[in-house]
Order: sequence, then structure tokens, then C-alpha cells
Amino acid sequence: MDLKHYTHADARDVRSLLLDIHDEAYADTSDQFHSRERFSCYVDLWSSREDWRCISGWEEGGPVGYTYGSMFKPGGWWKGHRRPSDLKGSVFALSELMVVPKWRGTGRAAIIHDALLKEVEAAMVSLLVETARPRVQALYERWNYVKVGETEPNEDTPTYSVMVRKL
Repeated sequence: MDLKHYTHADARDVRSLLLDIHDEAYADTSDQFHSRERFSCYVDLWSSREDWRCISGWEEGGPVGYTYGSMFKPGGWWKGHRRPSDLKGSVFALSELMVVPKWRGTGRAAIIHDALLKEVEAAMVSLLVETARPRVQALYERWNYVKVGETEPNEDTPTYSVMVRKL
């Protein structure tokens, strides 16, 4: 699999790719939370950060998936959840990891994920997983993430498991 690396400077050029993969990944849902319009706001928010990093995977002439995130500011944490007091040090917020359906269950998500974390200089990485997706949470647990709590960042968002992995 070929990996492409992007930074904040590439955000405008890669935006359509991220949205198109999102659309393919959520093609089977009518939930407005997962709409392209709503997701585009998150893409724009995260990619506007100067330390934003993104990696996409490519195989057989097309995209496999991507992951992206950025550092939390010192002391920063996920909205709606208090940072556990025993977690010390810098935190990389893994905002998205998305794989097109054709490539799910093939191990490519782990390759993309690990490639991004190799570029990260932080004490830990943290992410959110919808509690309604226990198989996804179990996948992250196999990758050495630990659930440290739950959050519902906004009134209209799902409940998420807050997960952490020390680097």
C-alpha cells in the first residue's frame, strides 16, 4: 500500500478526498450526524490547525482510507470529558480513521494508523469511538488503547468512549 502524507498546507488540496471517502464509508446511513455537510465542518476545523497531520493509503489505483489529527494544546482534552489526572504529558488527538468498506478487515487501517503515529511526538494519543460501535472500540483495544471514560460533546452528538494509548 502506498502512503501519502499531508500537512496543514495541503488541507485544501486533500479536502475533497477526505469527504469522498467519508461519503463511501457512511453510504449506508441516513443519520444526519454523519452527513457530508456536517463532516465537512469537522474536516475544516481540524485541518485548520497548523500541526494537523494526515495520511492516506492507496492501493489498486484508489484510496483505501485515511487518518488525521493534531496535538491538543497543553492541558487540552476532549469537549465534555475531564482529562484524567493520572494522564501526564502531551497528547495527540486522533480525530479520524476511516477506511472504505472494500478494505475493512484487511489490516490496512492499522498500517495507516501506525504510519501517522510514527510521525507524532507526544506522550500519548487519544481518540473518541461511538459507544454504539463496540467492534470498533474492541479494535482499538487490540491496538493497546484503554477506555478512560465517556463523553457526549454536544446535545446532538452520539455518546463516545474516550480512549488513550501511551506512546
